[in-house]
Amino acid sequence: MGAIILFDGECHFCNRSVQFTIKRDPAGYFQFSSLQGNYGKKLLADNQLNDDVDSMILIEDGKFYCKSTAALRICKHLKGLWPLAYLFIVIPTPIRNLVYDFIAKNRYKWFGKAESCMLPSPGIRKRFLT
Repeated sequence: MGAIILFDGECHFCNRSVQFTIKRDPAGYFQFSSLQGNYGKKLLADNQLNDDVDSMILIEDGKFYCKSTAALRICKHLKGLWPLAYLFIVIPTPIRNLVYDFIAKNRYKWFGKAESCMLPSPGIRKRFLT
């Protein structure tokens, strides 16, 4: 069984991160849902998570991971040298999340914000949960 990535569908950086992940996940381990979509909102509500979360969320083996921990756990499953990034997991979470939070706080300013979620190509649409 694979994992689900919840992402900000209005954030250009987040959308590019999803495309980056898809390109490096040819086995299709990850499925995706935007935080703004019905499926993403339902997952958050069903698990008593705040719907104004400012983080990517990874759901893997029934556990929820956010911020830098989610990003590193995602890297662990990508092809190429990306699994080596998981070595950063030894850095204490508060320190890792300082960097994550800095990027998250500035992502709209640096990368822009879309008016709506991206539309995946037909070939990858089945990996998106709505």
